Amino acid sequence: MSASYGLTKVLQDAIAEAEELVANAPFIRTEQDRLEGYDYLAGRIRMAMQMAFDHDLDRTLFINPTHQFSRQGLDNPDAIYFNAYLKEGVEYVVRGRRGTSADLSFQVMGGAYSATTAATSMLAFDDRELEKDADGGFEFRYTAEPGAKTMIVREVFNDWDTEERGLLTIERVDTMGQPAKALERDRLAKRYEVAARSLVGSIQTWFAFPQFFQYKEPVNQPTAPQSTPGGLASQRSSIGHYELAEDEALVVTVPECTDCAYQAIQIGSDWYASTDYETHQTSLTKAQAQTDPDGRMRFVISETPPGGTPIANWLETTGHRTGALMLRWQRLTRDLGPEDGPVAEVMPLADVPTRLPHFTPLTPEEYAERIAARQRSVARRMIS
Repeated sequence: MSASYGLTKVLQDAIAEAEELVANAPFIRTEQDRLEGYDYLAGRIRMAMQMAFDHDLDRTLFINPTHQFSRQGLDNPDAIYFNAYLKEGVEYVVRGRRGTSADLSFQVMGGAYSATTAATSMLAFDDRELEKDADGGFEFRYTAEPGAKTMIVREVFNDWDTEERGLLTIERVDTMGQPAKALERDRLAKRYEVAARSLVGSIQTWFAFPQFFQYKEPVNQPTAPQSTPGGLASQRSSIGHYELAEDEALVVTVPECTDCAYQAIQIGSDWYASTDYETHQTSLTKAQAQTDPDGRMRFVISETPPGGTPIANWLETTGHRTGALMLRWQRLTRDLGPEDGPVAEVMPLADVPTRLPHFTPLTPEEYAERIAARQRSVARRMIS
């Protein structure tokens, strides 16, 4: 075989370019930041290869590109994401069986996110608009309209311990039953080129994206609930970012919402990605959180636990002095106002035990069991 076949050269060059972007990211402060960047890069390479080589417009299927080994776009720790590429004018049939997750939503996007543009939401609904049989089975058909590029499905879990995944498939009607095309050099070359563009483009996109939204807001002041950019009609979110010294805490107080199936808070890194939500508590849903007798949840964001002992609503910054902050409400039955949103206050970490009205420390064993439960739940939901 010729040593100069050359199919991977474009990807090799893209990996080198991506490494330079990551290694010299403007927000890197510590060696740990840089190491996280290289871990982030591995996930971006994985995603780029998966989306380029698993995807086939002739044989459309749902791909899960975002998970704990491939984080991007402040990914929601409570969500399983599915993407399927579409071809204009082609009819697709989506079949599934509804699990018991808090929310199952569908969205068709036109275009793609980039460092300068955002994708356009062309269609958005959740499974409440679908007819289901007694077993939760459903089917619907969709003909890709002009501009439609991607169908995204989000299966979102409020209670990780009890809610179960459903089943989901997509078929391109006019090509079912036909064999796949034989491999050709030009088609493989194109796939490597797609992976290369996707790799560099995704890193540039997620470097730029939070500057349009999260980091335009005043530090340590999450917004009132608002429509999620590019999101669904029954979703609202509060966005922001934090900056804390080692001896400071950000206390975020928000009413528990009984008019939605899912409510949660998460913090993320400056890579605009989730931080370790499997072996650390960096996110909490209303099912996982403690609600005080006054109907409010009080979350403490800090590097070390307040009072030296973890509490139920402690969110660990895992070495990140700065990062993204997001609260989400999904499957709402009413709109939200400012009174439904968060109020945040920075205070000395040492003051938290006396400032929180219902400060209840956990034992080390209780907190370890909370983390163990997270590990088991993430493993149960895992799609690689």
